[in-house]
Amino acid sequence: MLSMKAKYAIRALMVLAANEGKMLQSKAIAKEADAPMKFLEAILLELKHHGLVESKRGIFGGYFLAVPAKEVMLGDVIRLIDGMLAPIRCASVTNYQKCEDCTDVESCTIRHMMVDVRNAIASVLDNKTLAEMVKQEAKHGKTRHKRN
Repeated sequence: MLSMKAKYAIRALMVLAANEGKMLQSKAIAKEADAPMKFLEAILLELKHHGLVESKRGIFGGYFLAVPAKEVMLGDVIRLIDGMLAPIRCASVTNYQKCEDCTDVESCTIRHMMVDVRNAIASVLDNKTLAEMVKQEAKHGKTRHKRN
């Protein structure tokens, strides 16, 4: 399940992507992303730590994308924030963990089904860029992320 933290991270990145090349203050990003300011500041710092955004301090400072929006895959963002795409740990590629009650990982029907679910999720999210999300949003008439 997508956490609120990951949802806010994606929204914030979409705001920055819609304004690519511009620097935005965290207050403006929070407003456009409809995210709580304090929580968003922590998320932006985490995104900065992972190299997705950069920031400048000062009165004219703010945040901007460190990577072109066309190179940022949603699957990577979710993995950075939530740790995995899989609905359960035993189906995860990046954070595999055997279930406590599992007697045989290889024959577990639930695990095999969840691996299929994980693969379907990954096939969508690992092929969708931030730039495509912004373009799709604009196509559907939502342009709230664009700042003049």
